[in-house]
Amino acid sequence: MGDERIQGQIWRDGKKVDGFSLESVSDLIGESDTVVWADLQCPTHETLSSLADELGLNKFAIEDTISAAERVKTVTYSDHTFIMVYGIEMKTSATQNVRRSDSDSDDDADDDSDDPPPPRSGVAANNGQNQRAKSFTLHRISIFIKDNAVITVRMHPGDGIKTVVERCEDTNAASLGVGGLLYVVLDVVVDGHFDAVQVLDDQIEELEDYLFDESVPNVSLQRRTYDLRKDLVVLRRVVLPMREVVGTIQRHRYQDRGEHAAELDPNYSDLYDHVLRAAEWTESLRDMLSSVFETNLSLMDARLNTVMKKLTAWAAIIAVPTLITGYYGQNVLFPGYSTSWGVWVSAILIVGSVIVLYINFRKRDWL
Repeated sequence: MGDERIQGQIWRDGKKVDGFSLESVSDLIGESDTVVWADLQCPTHETLSSLADELGLNKFAIEDTISAAERVKTVTYSDHTFIMVYGIEMKTSATQNVRRSDSDSDDDADDDSDDPPPPRSGVAANNGQNQRAKSFTLHRISIFIKDNAVITVRMHPGDGIKTVVERCEDTNAASLGVGGLLYVVLDVVVDGHFDAVQVLDDQIEELEDYLFDESVPNVSLQRRTYDLRKDLVVLRRVVLPMREVVGTIQRHRYQDRGEHAAELDPNYSDLYDHVLRAAEWTESLRDMLSSVFETNLSLMDARLNTVMKKLTAWAAIIAVPTLITGYYGQNVLFPGYSTSWGVWVSAILIVGSVIVLYINFRKRDWL
């Protein structure tokens, strides 16, 4: 079970300050030279309720944070903003070869069961989509923005705060206020989306290479295509709505120009461009996967036609000897009846007709 873990960081004048605690967040809100980030990992319902009461967070936003299934979105309230996004963590089995056997697939299913279980205290860990995605795991991230504070709520264990803090130090984003910190958090999320799209793109290209490989069982190929299609459906549900999320943030930034708004404009423009590229790439992957599926069906039809041609040709070859032997099997008198030369004539007719038919069918590529 996931244990509650509360981390955070305080920046004053762009420099890290020690002494963070969740209780101090409300005291630091409103200080213009300070940026506060609180990261709640697998929080209990009591912790969220206490934080909401202390900071005046909307109760519906808290319900969305702990509900079993929520879509990607952003909601602006009177004194704070709520954002729901999904981070993506790739599974090691995502790079497995398409040739894996059924036993390997069963092992993968067992490995999937080793994913971190839902946390305690009734807080929902995920939206259930992880059970359908085999290449990656979704981690829901709820973000509250209030004045100079950013509060993130994650329902799965992980060390995401380390990546964000390191990127803040590298880019000096904390010196640009809460907008700089929010940009870094969203940038880390979008980078994870890009990684997932890249992995699925590589898998689909690998699948295309195996379309004409006769050594790959068709059942395995179809199963892998279906698995990728399900993964792509899950990925599209979290990637495509990011355009609306970042677009809404952009609109509010232009309406409420802060001290560092001009400095952050290029950053958010670049972030929105990355979101658009990820969304367009996802759409192109859907077209590629549809093409793979249709090509596989066409190849199956072509193989079936080849088999039918061969069966028809052999049936025609077998039918001629059957006709001749049936004719000579009549209980009536005919030329060559009860004579040795009649046997030779029937044998020559059978062998000759078979050879003629075989040569003709081979010329027409039926055999």
